[in-house]
This record gives sequence, structure tokens and C-alpha cells, in this order.
Amino acid sequence: MKIVNRILVVLLTFLSVASAASTKNVNKNFVTESDSLSLMAEVSLFFEAYKNKQYDDWTIEQGFKVISMKPDAYPELHIYRKLEKVIWAAHDDSTTSEEMKKNLADSVLILYNKAIKYDTAYVGNYLVHKGYVLETWLKAPPDSSIAAYEKGFATGQKINSKSYYMDRLGQLYANNATDENSYKIKALEIYSKLSEDEPENPRWTERMASLAEDEDQLIDIMHKSWLMNKDNKEKAWRYASTCIKYRAWDKAIEPLEFLTEKEPNVINYWKELSRAYEKSDKVDKAISAYKKLINLEPNNRDNYVNLALLYKKIDQLAVARSYLHKALKISPDWDYPVYIEGTLYEQAARDCGFKFEDKVVYQLAVDTYRKAQHMGGNYSETAAERVNALKNSVPTKEDYFFRHYKNNDKIKIGGKCYGWINKTITVRY
Repeated sequence: MKIVNRILVVLLTFLSVASAASTKNVNKNFVTESDSLSLMAEVSLFFEAYKNKQYDDWTIEQGFKVISMKPDAYPELHIYRKLEKVIWAAHDDSTTSEEMKKNLADSVLILYNKAIKYDTAYVGNYLVHKGYVLETWLKAPPDSSIAAYEKGFATGQKINSKSYYMDRLGQLYANNATDENSYKIKALEIYSKLSEDEPENPRWTERMASLAEDEDQLIDIMHKSWLMNKDNKEKAWRYASTCIKYRAWDKAIEPLEFLTEKEPNVINYWKELSRAYEKSDKVDKAISAYKKLINLEPNNRDNYVNLALLYKKIDQLAVARSYLHKALKISPDWDYPVYIEGTLYEQAARDCGFKFEDKVVYQLAVDTYRKAQHMGGNYSETAAERVNALKNSVPTKEDYFFRHYKNNDKIKIGGKCYGWINKTITVRY
């Protein structure tokens, strides 16, 4: 007799006993004190075989006998999970015949139908395993395997080897995609999620690339996926992430605006939206977004510098400098804001002219670059290059002499372009 038939006999026998006991109202659970002792004995036999790795017909039948006697017995022992392991081991044994493998597949499906009722904490795993069995052991129609996988992931429970099973579902979607179903979109959603979870794994990016003809089509597919459920924040983020990855900044704005509206305190959404605005030359909106970031994380120095760079871009140099100084209050030893301040003075002089008062501002820029250079940070070398580049733009000894300036005299910055600077330089020659 095939193992699956013997298992069915075991199940039917105990179901009959249960029905009879219920009818006679002997015991609602049809497990008397004597039965409890019998159950303990059967459990002991199963666990002894399991412990000894006796993964064969007898152990499988014994496991089914236990869960048939009392399906919810000893939940802390995880009998369903151990019985599943025995069946899988028997199936994968190189000596197991094809006929026996078919019987084992039928047996494990019987187990899953029972396990999802009594081992509820592990339902997600049972369902994705069921999908795998249908897909690979039984070569069942793809839709049946897909349905099992989908139900398993939909539980939201922790799935062991989750990436592996998600990949199998993704491949089922990809291999069975047509114009009439949304499998291609679903496959892309899976691989987009996997690429977020495992950014160092190139397989997921390769899977995504194989599903679309080019980057534009991939972005378009992810957009359509979001439009199918536009209130879904996860889909919005995947669409935004795809746009960001391929530098489609204009397209990234819409989902990021949606996300910041739905989750106004999520810092990462505001960071990406600020960057998307900036890359799309939407300076006013970028400024507003960075100010929101400063409210959310006032001690993040980068936000102040990014905001300063935006104000520099629109020639609001005084405002730009004020944000650089705020960054320096947070990180006094950071050379980057000092270097950027030097560029503000250089920009102001370059935009104004090349008279003596302009040369004085170039000197202020050089002095500021030297300060950044001597701080010994990442911009030390770049600052030194700017000092050298401006050597012919600063006042000469003759410039000072003809204006009666002596060594160590102070010169206050002045002129029509420089009212905002309010600094002095020291004459040195």
C-alpha cells in the first residue's frame, strides 16, 4: 500500500473515533486519561525516530498518527514542522523512487492542510513551502503554485529563506507573464523589494533588467504598478527608488511628494525629495524641503550646507553664509563649510569687477581658503588649489603702497557689491 494511502487510513481511523466519542458525549476531545498516556507513548516513538534521523515511512506514519490522535498536542514540540522535515528529507534522498516522491508530495500537502489550522505561527512558511512543492515536486499548473506563494507572503509572518522563495515566485510571474495578466508588474515589484533589502546582491538588479527592454520601460512599469494602487506607500517608494536609481529626477518628485504628505516625519523621504527638487532645478521647492529637514533633524550639519549651496546658486550669498556658520556651530572642525565660504567671496568678486576693492575681496577668499587648507580635512588640497589659482587676483605690494597701506594694516571690505560681507583683511607683503 502506498504511504499516502496508509496516512489517509490513519487519519480516517482517528476521525471516526473522534466522531463516535463526540456522539456518545464521552469526552469532547475524545482523549481520555488512558488516551493521553497512549498519545505520550506515540509522541515518544516519533521523537525517538526523529532524533535518530530515521527519515522513512515508519516515522512519517508515526507523525501522522500523533497529529491525528490530537492535532493540537504539545505545540511547544513543533511536531508539524518536524514531520515536514522528515518528509522533505525522505523526498530528497537519492534512493527515493519517483513513485515514492509522488506519494511524499501528496503526503506533505495533506500535512500542510492540517498544519495551517494548528500551527498558526508558522502558516506563512507552510504556504510558501506548499507553493514550492506544487511548483517543483508536482509540476502543478503555475497559477496554483503562485496562489500558495502569494498567500504565504500575505500572512506578513517571518518566512525562513524568504529571498529564495520570493525569487521563485518572481520567476513564476516572469515566465508566465502575458498581456492579459499583471505578472510582469508583480515580478518587478518583487525584485525591486529584494534589491532594497539586499542592495549588495546583483542578482535582483539583473532580474529587473531582464524584465524590461530599457530603463524607461522599467520606470514606466513601476509607475503603472503604483497607479494600480495609488494609496500604497510601499509601491510609491519603489517607483520613487527606481526613478532615483536611473536619475529620472522629475519623475521621482510625484511619488516623493505623496510620501512626504502621507508620512511628514520620515526623514529619508524629505532627503530624497530635496535632492529630486535640486536636481530638477526647482530651487525654491528644494529650499523649502531642506528647511523641513532642518526642523526634523536640527543637528544634521549636511542639511545646512546643502541649503547654503542652494542659496549660493541663486546669488543670495549672505543667506548662504549664515547657513554655513550654522553648520560650523555643529561641527567646528569641519573644513567644508569654510571652503564653501571662500567660494562665496570669490563668486562675489568675480561678479563685480576687478578694481582694488574687488582684489581685496579676492584676498578675503584666499585667506578663507587658507584657513580651510590648514584645517587638514578632505578639502585641504582643493583649498590649496584655489589659493594658487587666485594668486594673480589679489592686491599686489604696489596696490597697497600707492594707497598708503602698511604691513599689518586692516582694510574693511567695502564697495557696492560687498555690503553683506562686513569683514576686514590684514595687509601682508
